[in-house]
Amino acid sequence: MIELDAIGKTYIRPTGETVAALVDVSLRIERGEFVAIAGASGSGKSTLLNILGLLDGPSAGRYRFAGRDVEQLNPTEQARFRNKNIGFVFQAFHLMARASALENVELPLIYSDRPSIAGLGRQALEAVGLADRLQHTPAELSGGQQQRVAIARALVNEPEVLLADEPTGNLDAKSGAEIMQILKELNRAGRTIVLVTHDPAMATQAQRIVRLEEGRVASHEPQEVR
Repeated sequence: MIELDAIGKTYIRPTGETVAALVDVSLRIERGEFVAIAGASGSGKSTLLNILGLLDGPSAGRYRFAGRDVEQLNPTEQARFRNKNIGFVFQAFHLMARASALENVELPLIYSDRPSIAGLGRQALEAVGLADRLQHTPAELSGGQQQRVAIARALVNEPEVLLADEPTGNLDAKSGAEIMQILKELNRAGRTIVLVTHDPAMATQAQRIVRLEEGRVASHEPQEVR
């Protein structure tokens, strides 16, 4: 599904110094895979995730999504493609404070071209075990429940791929384990998941670990499915 060929990403600091965040990264992610991107802080994990999610573009190389050269799309086309095909889950939840759980989940549907969106937000919340929290605001939810709302929001458009950036980073151990269980259940149901984490315990729950070091792919490690 995802093909990265010799992807590079460089930034220029205000001093004029060039910094290579990614160097010659080639990666294949198959449909239905659960892949963890692991590495130390500054290894390029977030940069790679931003490129996968079309939030940033590579400086070199080619990115194909289901055979399509997505980095060649213009910004409007990328936004539409992203809304339809890619779901995001972030460490900080990024929920609207004054909106209910249901309103937060329904937000991506505003930009959807689906013929009917009735009931989709409710279904997504039911899928993550929050059928009884539809009208609760983020302040009325625990951290784990807020992350479930964020997962429901990421899933409401039924994307091909779910990108999760340190989704357990702001949670206690119990809530973090529950979120990982949800991600694994989604994967078992056929969802492709890419997880960025610095936590070895989280990474080992994926089917494969791709380790980055100084912007380069250092290793691919297949894991026993749990």
